[in-house]
Amino acid sequence: MSTRATSIWGWGYADKFPDTEARRSLAEQVSPLLGGPSLEPHEPATALRLPSPRVAPPESLAVLCSVDEADRAAHTYGKGYGDLVRGFHGDFSSAPDFVARPRTEEDVRAVMDWCGDHHVALIPFGGGTSVVRGIEAAIGNGFRGAVSLDLRRLDRVLEVDPVSRSARIQAGATGPVLESQLASHGFTLRHFPQSFEFSTLGGWIATRAGGHFATLYTHIDDLVQSTRMLTPRGPYETRRLPASGAGPSPDRLVLGSEGTLGVITEAWVRLQSRPRFRASASVHFSDFDAAVRAVRELSQSGLHPSNCRLLDAQESFLNSVAGDGSCVLVLAFESADHPLQAWMERALAITASHGGECREGARYRSDEPGAQARASGAAESWRSAFIEAPYLQNVMVSLGVIADTFETACTWDKFDSLHGAILDSVRGALERICGGGVVSCRFTHVYPDGPAPYYTFLGPAKRGGELEQWLALKQAASEAIIAHGGTITHHHSVGRLHRPWYDRERPEPFALALKAVKGALDPQGILNPGVLVGP
Repeated sequence: MSTRATSIWGWGYADKFPDTEARRSLAEQVSPLLGGPSLEPHEPATALRLPSPRVAPPESLAVLCSVDEADRAAHTYGKGYGDLVRGFHGDFSSAPDFVARPRTEEDVRAVMDWCGDHHVALIPFGGGTSVVRGIEAAIGNGFRGAVSLDLRRLDRVLEVDPVSRSARIQAGATGPVLESQLASHGFTLRHFPQSFEFSTLGGWIATRAGGHFATLYTHIDDLVQSTRMLTPRGPYETRRLPASGAGPSPDRLVLGSEGTLGVITEAWVRLQSRPRFRASASVHFSDFDAAVRAVRELSQSGLHPSNCRLLDAQESFLNSVAGDGSCVLVLAFESADHPLQAWMERALAITASHGGECREGARYRSDEPGAQARASGAAESWRSAFIEAPYLQNVMVSLGVIADTFETACTWDKFDSLHGAILDSVRGALERICGGGVVSCRFTHVYPDGPAPYYTFLGPAKRGGELEQWLALKQAASEAIIAHGGTITHHHSVGRLHRPWYDRERPEPFALALKAVKGALDPQGILNPGVLVGP
């Protein structure tokens, strides 16, 4: 784990929060975009408001536990807009009573047993990057207290099978930690979510996280070979197989379980050889509908680009990718086996047939001796903006700007109506609630049968009423998604925030079955109460 201090209330490292003058300068750029009053930076609260602990760790677990206020505060929320606002104002009223950091699976079992014996809620915690209130101890009055179970000490690559290209990895390993261990074997997991630096393998599995790559192996689901999870009923371990047709998959019960059925402690995952060849290009379109048609053809071509992110004109402008009103497709390929000119040339032929213009030409890079890398232009601008976006949200909170995202997925035949309904609904809500604002869209992932559009919205907040305004905007977006055939989440998971719409999306018999599984594996209901199934 890094020794660099992370922010208690905001995203990422504390030292990346700009000073007052830098934020004031950004406010001058943002105010005209939103069409509202001038923005002024405020400072985060210095005093943390936490409730007194209701329960204390027993002597037998004391060496694993912390009751420090700053530690409890840092494990209170995830990193969604509503979390940042409450933390910015010093409100940590949902803090767990203490934090436990197990070193072994036996430690996990000991903490779980103690919570079960004393009717204390147990909330698994990975990197703390949830944006859907998935790790918050909002447990109601039915429990004596709540414990946050921080799993990041379980961070080792335990075995590597180079023949089958797979590895057994502990669930608490963050992206950089597991990648550094796999690199010495010449492999990569090839799963890079935006939260990569801080989130963990167990968190990815529990939330069915999406990686940075836009086609083929998009979700952690595609990379899981087998799982091991501790439940109050005992260990839950699946067999390591490349595939199986033996009934419903037991791994599918672990994927997306969000800490409600057990604590994921390790998994076997499928590895990739580290890429040696890369190709990238940026394609500009004057018409968004034409760009969508180009992306659809690409997704159905069998080329499987590693990056196929379409940014609408507003998204291109906000991320300094293009300022001329064009939409931009950020396109890339990579391979450990072969050069990629043929793949890129065919992809550019497809985009050109829909009016796309590759202004800078394609760029090729190889790790072979003597190979030269060329400047990456708009693609590099997008990559930088992608990595820095969560830090920018910290700044927006300080300026009194509602800044958030939501994502969905739908079949291609439904996209036009879904996209139009979302824009109408959210723009109308911004005007009604905030007096103005902007909405932008990009595709994060694409499939042969449909895209995964991802929306960003910004609007001036009324100080003191940020949470109410934000929730109203989220509701407008979520209602439009469900009404027009989308999913409430493509890769951000359900948590507590998406729960009302998740209940409407899933079949009722499935809800009954999931509740029965919860009762069978966690009969006292101590694991992350209120997520996925009702208390």
